[in-house]
Amino acid sequence: MTSEVTEFLTAGLRPHECRSCGTIVLVKKNSLAHTSIQWTTDASRSCPVFAAHVAAGRHPALLDTCEKLADSISDAVADGRLTVRDG
Repeated sequence: MTSEVTEFLTAGLRPHECRSCGTIVLVKKNSLAHTSIQWTTDASRSCPVFAAHVAAGRHPALLDTCEKLADSISDAVADGRLTVRDG
């Protein structure tokens, strides 16, 4: 991977710990509507919501996101722990 591609994919990612389960992901808020999440672990094992999805026989890729994680990220933006790149 070129350094430009790596920079595009990873620039601005910050660790965030889900307040619900403690799973740590990398997050970048490009705008209020756009959130990039990079899992650093196997989501189907570290996130109870993804684990329940898999236990019910559904593929983890069919679950868009964990709403508890999304709420945790939103709260981090609201209290200033995560910043939005476009202001």
